Amino acid sequence: MTTFASETLTRDALAVLQPGFTGTSAPDWLLRRLGEGLYSVGLFGRNIATPDQLAGLTAQLRAERPDVLVAIDEEGGDVTRLEVRTGSSFPGNHALGAVDDPALTRAVAHELGRRLAECGVNLNWAPSADVNSNPGNPVIGVRSFGADPALVARHTAAYVEGLQAAGVAACAKHFPGHGDTSVDSHHALPRIDADARTLHDRELAPFRAAVAAGTKAVMSAHILLPALDPSRPATLSPTVLTGLLRGDLGFDGLIVTDGMEMQAVSATYGIERGSVLAVAAGADAICVGGGLADEETVLRLRDALVSAVRDGELPEERLADAAARVRALGAWTGGRSRDAGPADPGIGLEAARRALRITRSAGWEPIAAAPYVAAFTPVANFAVGDETPWGVAAELARLLPGTTTGNYPRSEPERLLREAGDRRVVAVVRDVHRHPWMAGALAALLAARPDTVVVEMGVPQAPPCGALHIATHGASRACGRAAAEAITAP
Repeated sequence: MTTFASETLTRDALAVLQPGFTGTSAPDWLLRRLGEGLYSVGLFGRNIATPDQLAGLTAQLRAERPDVLVAIDEEGGDVTRLEVRTGSSFPGNHALGAVDDPALTRAVAHELGRRLAECGVNLNWAPSADVNSNPGNPVIGVRSFGADPALVARHTAAYVEGLQAAGVAACAKHFPGHGDTSVDSHHALPRIDADARTLHDRELAPFRAAVAAGTKAVMSAHILLPALDPSRPATLSPTVLTGLLRGDLGFDGLIVTDGMEMQAVSATYGIERGSVLAVAAGADAICVGGGLADEETVLRLRDALVSAVRDGELPEERLADAAARVRALGAWTGGRSRDAGPADPGIGLEAARRALRITRSAGWEPIAAAPYVAAFTPVANFAVGDETPWGVAAELARLLPGTTTGNYPRSEPERLLREAGDRRVVAVVRDVHRHPWMAGALAALLAARPDTVVVEMGVPQAPPCGALHIATHGASRACGRAAAEAITAP
């Protein structure tokens, strides 16, 4: 076996890492490591204050490495980093799937990509290509285009095309499909017991479409699929990454792992061992930094990869191939034109309006005076986070000054009715079908106040109810504004 020079081996080990960091400017340690061979940086909401600040940050990174991959988890809709403190001006995938106009999905993705490119971001960990076949899924939900594989496939392809036309590499996730899970892989290892034929026909259809559309990257899922590999989660499985994704689907781009600090992998293998196994299985880039964002983590992973090569556990050719794929994507993004086309600032709201599904009772009367908004608040999805605002209260207050709101993380009908007084009530729910307490609270409210407006901002699985029922198919700011317009429309 040929032995790599120590410096080359170290540079390759750094090249496959996609770490995060804290703060709104690049720390000295990160700039030093970029000079030593680190090739990618992952950005999160904690790193972003304004578009101008983000552009300055990415310029700072490029001053050290011009072809650096600057990645972000900007799905639009509920999962936003660009607008983490205000809510996204775009609806998410479920809203786009509800409209089912691939041209609209392409236009939304292009505008999102244009904004990312303008800020210097060139790799987006999106779109979610998961088929949300399990309506009780706690982590995908409105991040999916829907439950129909053909619909998800055509919108995944449209999203990839729109994003990459703006010069930003797409990353279809979470391979081979996270939609039929009942466990959040941030907390534990999900398991999908579907047979191989079901997985082929359902889960893989959107990824085949993404590959055909030319997606530059695919992100693996930390899920166990016994029909494919009975012992290792997809991120660590040569059968899934090399055999299925590379071989059967013919994907030749960058394979990125989901966050290695997530409990589905780290609790069993640890991030060092998990990272070695992932690269050996066929992954090219190790995403770490959502929760671990420091120099120590980068050095631990670098040294683990180097030691694995020297101990013969990780073939040096596999590490070199992974690093080469990272650099090749950097070259692609560097060669793309920065002119992403004309801005289309209204496309997000247009999409959110088209996604509304409205059911009115016979005696419905539009709300003309400031209402009381009762937000039934479930525990935040980890991927969404709890710092991004959601709901309709802010948008209703803009249209009807004096609107007030109360948050109800559990059923409290007496407090709600007391605080609402004689004002009309707007009840905002999120995946009411998944939360029995929420369904009970809503039923009690409607029994007492049948003129209540109900706004479902999650997956609209439960039957419509209330004097006016609005399904927004997502909880972004754009969805809230569209719903507020419908509530007040004469």
